[in-house]
Amino acid sequence: MFCYLGIDFGTSGARGVVISFEGNMLYSVRYPWEMSNEGNLTTCWQTALFTLLEQIPSELRLQIKAIAINGTSSTVLLCDASGELVDAPLLYNDDRGAVMLERLGHVAPANHTVLSATSSLAKLLWMSLQPSFAEARYFMHQADWLGFLLHGKLGISDYHNALKLGYDVENFRYPEWLEKLQIPIHLPKVVAPGTAIAQLLPEIAAKFGFPSYCLVCAGTTDSIAAFIASGAKLPGDAVTSLGSTLVLKLLSRTRVEDARYGIYSHRLGDLWLTGGASNTGGAVLRKFFPDAELERYSREIDLGESSSLDYYPLLKIGDRFPINDPNLPPRLEPRPDNPVEFLHGLLQSMARIEARGYELLQQLGADKLKRVYTAGGGAANDTWTAIRKRYLQVPLLRSDNTEAAYGTALLAMGGGGESVGGSNAIANNAFPRL
Repeated sequence: MFCYLGIDFGTSGARGVVISFEGNMLYSVRYPWEMSNEGNLTTCWQTALFTLLEQIPSELRLQIKAIAINGTSSTVLLCDASGELVDAPLLYNDDRGAVMLERLGHVAPANHTVLSATSSLAKLLWMSLQPSFAEARYFMHQADWLGFLLHGKLGISDYHNALKLGYDVENFRYPEWLEKLQIPIHLPKVVAPGTAIAQLLPEIAAKFGFPSYCLVCAGTTDSIAAFIASGAKLPGDAVTSLGSTLVLKLLSRTRVEDARYGIYSHRLGDLWLTGGASNTGGAVLRKFFPDAELERYSREIDLGESSSLDYYPLLKIGDRFPINDPNLPPRLEPRPDNPVEFLHGLLQSMARIEARGYELLQQLGADKLKRVYTAGGGAANDTWTAIRKRYLQVPLLRSDNTEAAYGTALLAMGGGGESVGGSNAIANNAFPRL
């Protein structure tokens, strides 16, 4: 029996899911991020990756035919010709690239996805000015580098991760305006998500007991993996990921791009996955409430009443969507003495931001919102769900599977059936969920 492994590197930890050929979940493993992990990020990522592999039962490892990995969108790094990092990675929400936006604005088309302080291209331009850049040969996304640890091939990415680098996902090439920047580094070769890249390195296969024919496939981003896992499949279906951040994805027949609002579209088969990501979300809630209190106070909220509190809940200055402003200040005042009232205000304000995001997507031409699947830890909060339903005015459904790693395992299943370097299941319109 063949099975498939999907690995998710999200904002709260790393997860692995093994699925059968029928799509049934056979095993799952977790590696949470702790404060002590934040020193050397890539060492932490490598430890997490190999720990997850080790935790899978040996009898299952022997049957894994393909592996795919997702990472956080626009978490990027530079490495030398041997794959060693030359400097610390920049995370998905790092906005140091803001200083490069004026330069980018003279080259990139108006309102392009890259015209954001946190885009991969803005980060690359900022990196190019640092002393360490002289040692760099390859620019890679988090998922690319983690895949490299397994297959040993440098400089390969997928078109989901490469979107915010400026890759043209309609014509499958880097655009001429990007080449005019003449950045002296290898930009990734871009393939479709799920494309089989190479077999596992022999030493990795031997160490962990994988079959020698096990393939490593091109990955995706964590939020797209969550969409794939959700069960959403028709235009008008959407997925809200309520994790550390708030991520909206709406399946549409029309591509919507507008950097003014942090909106971008990923290709998904013959459709477009349009949306954006806000810095509000579960990380803000956890700053004020331990999990037990969050659960208890949520139950005490009176759903018959609306909160009069109008917040914009952020951990620090700056948001990406639906307001794309690196200088947007958090708004968390006034703060009532009653923690239940405070939590009510936070949840309602986040629901308002979510609703505004979907309204904006539709105003700019995306398909009409018909139903919303919910993924991430916030999906389990019934109070938050009830508040969101009042604002969204469409059916809210729990995702078929809330694990982004499950969606990535589906990608591996598509790529595992193809020859190395061949097209994947998305390109063949045989994608398991669409």
